[in-house]
Amino acid sequence: MTHRELGSRVLLVTGGARGIGRAVAESAAERGWAVGVNYRVREDAASELVERLRERGTRAISVRADVSDERDVAHLFDETERALGPITAVVNNAGIVAPIGHLADMGADRLRRMVEVNVLGALLVARETARRLSTARGGPGGALVNISSIASRLGSPEEYVDYAASKGAIDALTLGLGRELAREGVRVNAVRPGLIDTEIHRDSGSGDRAHRLGQHTPMGRPGTAAEVAATVLWLLSDEASYVTASIVDVSGGR
Repeated sequence: MTHRELGSRVLLVTGGARGIGRAVAESAAERGWAVGVNYRVREDAASELVERLRERGTRAISVRADVSDERDVAHLFDETERALGPITAVVNNAGIVAPIGHLADMGADRLRRMVEVNVLGALLVARETARRLSTARGGPGGALVNISSIASRLGSPEEYVDYAASKGAIDALTLGLGRELAREGVRVNAVRPGLIDTEIHRDSGSGDRAHRLGQHTPMGRPGTAAEVAATVLWLLSDEASYVTASIVDVSGGR
């Protein structure tokens, strides 16, 4: 076993109280990671998850932070490291979606918040990760996995072009930062989920969207959060040691 396999691995998951983030936290705990769970409004869900992980013997903490606020992001990293030790991996998962509609009908407040959370928030988390993990800055090295979306490739016309555009930024961030940190001990990759059966579809006003559209994918069904988490955990692992600046689709062939 490597040193990290013996218990020094610390993972921070933003937006970890539900959906894909929650599945990543649970899967990481099963593999021996200590886990920091970030949330913004779902304190009950985050606390319940952390309690469950602790009952299984996992070192875990939940921390409230709005990723679009740089002071909150610094606090999030500080509190996680204070409780669990140096962070060695980050899953940049926090994001929002809004009701389905046409771009021409979307107000500036909606567009601004989409960019603040999905783009600025992801950049701030990635920046803090680079500052703390880069071996050139005295960090331990490690891995960052950004959660993008197949929407970045499909564009999501007549649904949420704003969300798709924000995820296109995540793809560019992954390619650029992955190459920037490649010689500084930090691997940066992204996962692009397709139609995944999570609560996020309710936020768009179409709770049955994953099942309704999933039957038309090449695999004939929606994916699960656990299936996305499995890919994320592989990218965090030593098995992906030569993988960086890469984007992996988990979309059932869509």
